[in-house]
Amino acid sequence: MLKPSNKPFVKLSGEGIRRGNRERETDARAPQAVRIFEGNRNNVHLSFPLFPKKFFSSLTYLIALGLTLCLDGVGQAQEKSIPQLKIIVNSDRDGSIQPDSALTLREAILLANGTLSPERLSEAERALVEESQNVSRIEFDLLPGQTTISVLEELPPLAREGLIVDGTTQPGYDPTPLAPSNLPIPMPIVAIAPANDKEILRGLTIVADNVTVKGLSIYGFASRHGRTATTPPADIFIAHRLPPPDTSQQQPPDWNFSFRERDIPPQGVAIEANWLGILPDGSAPVMASAFGVSVFNSRGTTIRHNWIAHHDGSGIITSVRSQNLIIEENLLENNGFEGMPDAIRLEGIIDKTQVIGNEIHDNAGSAIYLFKPEGATQIRDNRIARNGKRFERAAIFLMGNGHELKNNKIQEQPGPGVVVAAYPQSRGNRIQDNQFSRLDGLSIDLVGQIDVSPQAYQKGDGVNPPHDSYQRRRKTGNFSIEAPRWLSPELIISPVDGTVELAGVAEPNSQVDIYRVTEEGGTHGPLNQRFKTVKTDDKGNFSLIVEVLKTGDRVSAIATHPEYGTSEPAENLLIRAIDRTDK
Repeated sequence: MLKPSNKPFVKLSGEGIRRGNRERETDARAPQAVRIFEGNRNNVHLSFPLFPKKFFSSLTYLIALGLTLCLDGVGQAQEKSIPQLKIIVNSDRDGSIQPDSALTLREAILLANGTLSPERLSEAERALVEESQNVSRIEFDLLPGQTTISVLEELPPLAREGLIVDGTTQPGYDPTPLAPSNLPIPMPIVAIAPANDKEILRGLTIVADNVTVKGLSIYGFASRHGRTATTPPADIFIAHRLPPPDTSQQQPPDWNFSFRERDIPPQGVAIEANWLGILPDGSAPVMASAFGVSVFNSRGTTIRHNWIAHHDGSGIITSVRSQNLIIEENLLENNGFEGMPDAIRLEGIIDKTQVIGNEIHDNAGSAIYLFKPEGATQIRDNRIARNGKRFERAAIFLMGNGHELKNNKIQEQPGPGVVVAAYPQSRGNRIQDNQFSRLDGLSIDLVGQIDVSPQAYQKGDGVNPPHDSYQRRRKTGNFSIEAPRWLSPELIISPVDGTVELAGVAEPNSQVDIYRVTEEGGTHGPLNQRFKTVKTDDKGNFSLIVEVLKTGDRVSAIATHPEYGTSEPAENLLIRAIDRTDK
């Protein structure tokens, strides 16, 4: 093997060398090593070492690369001329492409992508293909009792913009919701699963804009090699074209799989009304899928009205990018008992993600876990119960800034309700109008950087002491905004009109939400029911008169500041009546 050259590099560029482009190197030990400075297709920056005897091999590489980029553009132009098709799948079989009477799902995908010509089909198969005016569609007309498509190897990616794969077109499909929830999730008829004894990484891979997959049961897709997969195996995988570990465009592959500007994520993908990880009869498969939906790299994906269950890992997981992701009205249960334990795991660039109206229960870890994300999410109107079956984690675990949690019902968790971790800082996380019950921990727990134990990153670190320095506040979730403090540990009901004055001190210019505490045993909550809201003045004082409390009631409170976010709960306050017993 030749040693790396110490000679200088000559850099070539059509528009001059730009600063700030990330540099990706091939193996520098090879004499023909080429460095590629990332840019768009019209501004590719190259350099190669000056090996006098190897110069022409480097030049050959340069010419070849230019031809590759040109052919890539031609391929895109050809793709635009492919007609829109309506394709009916009438066979549950899989295998090589051949003209016969059975049009398979594999053939349908290749036809939609434009990589299989209808001329290669039999006359009977061509009768199942017709031009469509608007978008390409894959529909189903499988024989009764033969509605599970047994896949022999990974299916081609869905690479046609606007393609709709519609399991609701199968005769006998009933749109009436049948899943065990209050959500509109009908029962599918058509299923996609690996054939017996076949190990297949992914069910459907989506790489094009505005693709819709609906009305299907997809299960059994996983890797059993016992090593970490390069990218997650999943029932549905969403990414740019040729994502890692595909290295056909990049040899040798980058050690960190950096992303180039031409790695454009698909936009507008919709995953609707599917049963993922579940057979059409509602039972769990013998071989569980690894993940449900892996949003590896996309913008504007919508995951709505799906039943997602029985996965070894998370039901929904993100990775590089998932901006404008919507996760709405799904049922997620019994996920994560053999891998990533959280029902919804959000990582990477997740700005403007919304998690709305889902039922999330009986999963192995947290219902929702945000790990070192970039961007803010909105989590609201979810019903979360009985999670933490394997790891006693918080129901919702937050890292990052600006997240909003509102009107969620969180109960029966063997850990806190919401944990906010300071990584590297977490500020402005607003946690309001939520209902908590039967927790093993605080309703809201702000974790400090000083505690880096696994316990802190699963169950939190408990009630924070008063922080008297900027540095201690900076190193705690939500800037360690102080919990409200009552002026008295117990209050007396007025004998005149039966009212109670609730007075205390909190962060200046914050909003204080006051909660009833109906459960016994806790000292700081749980925050069972919000019933009053009051503002603090510029010195942090607040006071209000209430008429709805009676003797023996207990109340707690949280403060929310527009910059810092929401505090931990205040110490519970007991309401008492005047003792009129004669002495």
